[in-house]
Amino acid sequence: MEALGRAPLDDCVHCGFCLPVCPTWVSWAEEMDSPRGRIDLMRGLAEGKIGWTEPVAAHFDRCLGCMACVTACPSGVKYGVLIEETRARLEHNHPRRGFDRLRREMIFALFPYPGRLRALCVLLLLYTKSGLQWLVRKSGLLPRRLGLLDALLPPVGLEQLTEDLPVRIEATGARRARVGLVSGCVQRVFFPKVHAATLRVLSAEGCETVIPSGQGCCGALSMHAGREEESLAFARQLISGFETGGFDAILVNAAGCGSHLKDYGRLFADDPAWAPRAANFSAKVKDVTEFLAGLPPVAPRHPVEARVAYHDACHLAHAQGIRREPRDLLRQIPGLTLLEIPDGDQCCGSAGIYNLVEPESADEIGSRKVENILKTAPDLLAAANPGCSLQIGKLLRQRGKSLASAHPIEILDVSIAGRPGL
Repeated sequence: MEALGRAPLDDCVHCGFCLPVCPTWVSWAEEMDSPRGRIDLMRGLAEGKIGWTEPVAAHFDRCLGCMACVTACPSGVKYGVLIEETRARLEHNHPRRGFDRLRREMIFALFPYPGRLRALCVLLLLYTKSGLQWLVRKSGLLPRRLGLLDALLPPVGLEQLTEDLPVRIEATGARRARVGLVSGCVQRVFFPKVHAATLRVLSAEGCETVIPSGQGCCGALSMHAGREEESLAFARQLISGFETGGFDAILVNAAGCGSHLKDYGRLFADDPAWAPRAANFSAKVKDVTEFLAGLPPVAPRHPVEARVAYHDACHLAHAQGIRREPRDLLRQIPGLTLLEIPDGDQCCGSAGIYNLVEPESADEIGSRKVENILKTAPDLLAAANPGCSLQIGKLLRQRGKSLASAHPIEILDVSIAGRPGL
């Protein structure tokens, strides 16, 4: 039981267990860019000893929110809650200026909206297929930061423009569960094959899947960036869309979204009108690998002869504690060799919008991840978060390396279907 008046900041005893797992401390060995250093800054702000200056804000901006420190902490410090609350106060007390403000407004006017992302795909298709991208890159005229963003662009084809999710997919054989699927925004638009594979696998395993219409962003990107009210508005809309479905579980196949959805109960705990609705929603949320690992398989698995390196997405492993389940699913596949990446708990540098607003730091962190992936000599990379796939893919291309990546559910789909490859 907490002592009377004890603040969450007081849980930190400055033991230093968080230092070696914090990507930014590993990069720079700067105390204020470690979790315990940022907690010191939070305490200084709470006590009025420091103000919202540019250097103070920069230390919070440079945090990835990867939650590796939460896993390492022996004192149970709720760093994820602390950094989210601090970033919300930062946005209220330290207005963004110039290019940083413009960039963030553009990101949040675009990424949480699937319709706008699809319109962007049209422009990206023209940009990449017309030769303009090649010309721009060849000219060397792009400023460094724009060049880093250009390198991050996902491959775009007709499938991104024509994807149309069904409302319902029947179970194959006897129905074992009725589930709802969160369609998301970035996953839905840029990685439609993940949703298609998810629906096929769930059907093969006896699950009726419903995708409620009118879904938008879950609010994860906004909350992680301190845009609290915007995030809660997205959450209310999503909760409302799933309330009448009578679902046994609400499934998500993007790690960052899943950790946020499971936190709705806490986020609305002080809102009498929404607290029970949010808690009921969160109680049903499961990552698709978490759900399937708890469901005895009925669909046959065919061999997939491949060496697969499994990447632990931070918001799956650290925020949700899901490590064993995706590995168990992959181990069900005959012929598949599962490879562990050295220092696999370290972030890849994606972290929501981090690689868009802190690209240099993201690439420094991601380079360590890529080096460790290559040490395993894999045929395929398994990653359960779209941002991770984009970030790692970019850094591999910059090294002249080609390595296909897939969501674990896509690999399982290939095995169940008996297809020759992804």
